Amino acid sequence: MISPKRSRSRKKPLPEAPVRVTIESLAHDGRGVAHVDGKVIFIDEALPGEIVEFIYTDSRKDYAEGRVSTLITRSAERVEPGCVHYGMCGGCSFQHVDASRQIEIKQGLLVEQFNRIGKVTIPELWAPLIGPHWGYRRKARMGVKYVAKKGRVLVGFRERRQPFLAEIESCKVMHPVVGERLMALSEMIGQLTIKEKIPQIEVAIGDDNDACVLAFRVLEPPTLEDKEIMRAFGRAQKLSICLQSKGPDTIEPLEGEPVVTPTYALPDQGLIMHFKPAMFTQVNYAINQQMINRVLDTFCLTKEDIVLDLFCGLGNFTLPMATKAGLVVGIEGDQPLVNHAKENARLNNIENVEFYAADLSRDITENAWANRRYTKILLDPSRAGAAEVLQHLKKWQPQQVMYVSCNPSTLARDAGILVNDLGYRLVKAGVMDMFPQTGHVESIALFER
Repeated sequence: MISPKRSRSRKKPLPEAPVRVTIESLAHDGRGVAHVDGKVIFIDEALPGEIVEFIYTDSRKDYAEGRVSTLITRSAERVEPGCVHYGMCGGCSFQHVDASRQIEIKQGLLVEQFNRIGKVTIPELWAPLIGPHWGYRRKARMGVKYVAKKGRVLVGFRERRQPFLAEIESCKVMHPVVGERLMALSEMIGQLTIKEKIPQIEVAIGDDNDACVLAFRVLEPPTLEDKEIMRAFGRAQKLSICLQSKGPDTIEPLEGEPVVTPTYALPDQGLIMHFKPAMFTQVNYAINQQMINRVLDTFCLTKEDIVLDLFCGLGNFTLPMATKAGLVVGIEGDQPLVNHAKENARLNNIENVEFYAADLSRDITENAWANRRYTKILLDPSRAGAAEVLQHLKKWQPQQVMYVSCNPSTLARDAGILVNDLGYRLVKAGVMDMFPQTGHVESIALFER
């Protein structure tokens, strides 16, 4: 007997017949927006002005989702996707839009979010930072799944809006050293006795392409024969194969193989940044260098400046700023990242930095570094933003605040706090094309007291 509770929670069947609509606008994630009987519909791969027929893929109380079944009229902004797996693989969502138009759309979304969420108008837009549109991604976590019915191991990303891995043979946004070797990886894993016990691969590619590390998460120890297969593959493909038995700190190369530490260079500052495979780094090195240059050019740092770098990671902004400032203090919630930032400072012979571990979403008032004053502050938080730490600016009294964000909605919210609550003035904001072909929007904003 079905319980009343379970009976009530059962969804109604979705309409099966295609529905014709005109796309009115774009949502923040790049989906087309239309309305049917007063309900908003988010439709994949639909562009403003287009008339489409769509099929429902989900329906909730306040909104529904769909995919285009027939394109009736075509936007001039529409282009043919560059990847044969586009639409099925969920890694990309913008390949149907011209590359230059993608960044314009993202800039428009940033302006809209500032106005609607933060109640702040952007007085001047920075020119967007633009880099390579394909083959740019050097960090990723790829899924792995042996599917007996398909007779192969799937390697890559999930299907669009589905929990299943997509059946793809290559990835055009991944750097080719990995993106063009997915089938080779699939075939190698298919030879292992533990092929059903490998759920993911952590990918870390240095800007020296020989420094490519693939860390295989293993739920069971591989056999000696498995290890020989993996070792031979790594040597033939010039890839460093590592095993991860538990957390990120358990990543180790196969016995007898050298430890490979990926690096990326910041040549404009004369720095080399070392990182471990599972550590956070920006995925797009070309945009990262431009982003750092924008921060330095805007801050105009001198030896009189004492700078606070919040959510500093492994020192991506801290060390470049230290080449100009008197002192830079970096704060990060993850102790291993703090340790690595200190090591990067040592390797680059930078002494005018301090690094501390602290959870910036909690009370930090007891920390000595939190009771200083700073001339300038840089924030580079996660998608959750930095709302909890912003109230401390009353004590720190920086003249300038630079905010780097991977989520325009939380940046807009925090901009509202800075401007409307703390009395800062928004000077400029703009987007950076860190993730071409996707709906991700990386942005940056400058505030002055």
